[in-house]
Amino acid sequence: MKLIKKLALAAALSSFAMAASAMTTIEDSDLSQVSGQDGVSIAANLNINVGSFVYTDTDTAGGSVSFNNIAITGSFAATIDIIDNASFKADASAASGPNSVLGVTGGAGLAAFMPVGDVVKIAIPQITVAPGHELNMSVAAIKMGNSTASYGSFAMNDIKLQGTTVYIWAH
Repeated sequence: MKLIKKLALAAALSSFAMAASAMTTIEDSDLSQVSGQDGVSIAANLNINVGSFVYTDTDTAGGSVSFNNIAITGSFAATIDIIDNASFKADASAASGPNSVLGVTGGAGLAAFMPVGDVVKIAIPQITVAPGHELNMSVAAIKMGNSTASYGSFAMNDIKLQGTTVYIWAH
């Protein structure tokens, strides 16, 4: 008898717990009244290494050039937001003039390409990157053919991506 009472008590307590944590659906009209923080921020510290990039001339004389130990390093930040169609059109017009979308002009083809709904906006904000964390690219050696001799190296330093904006939408 004691076992039955304990089982009944356990069942009653678990039903209260289940009822307290039950999820209910929210109608779209109710959900549209909810506000909060929107968007996502991303920060990255890049450390990319490409072993080599080889260009080969396929003419009869042949030959190749290889760029070895390509490194891309540095930090950047980005924000991701969902914007409505009107905001996108205002951004696109301001960035490229009233008769184009982000620098693309064209008649009926462009109209079919235009978003009709919300748009995902990815932006790299104007921020100051700490010294030593600038975005850099370097090539350690440039070699001809199968030679072990190098023509030298090159680097692109303090590459600025700030102010870049990317838009994504379905069509």
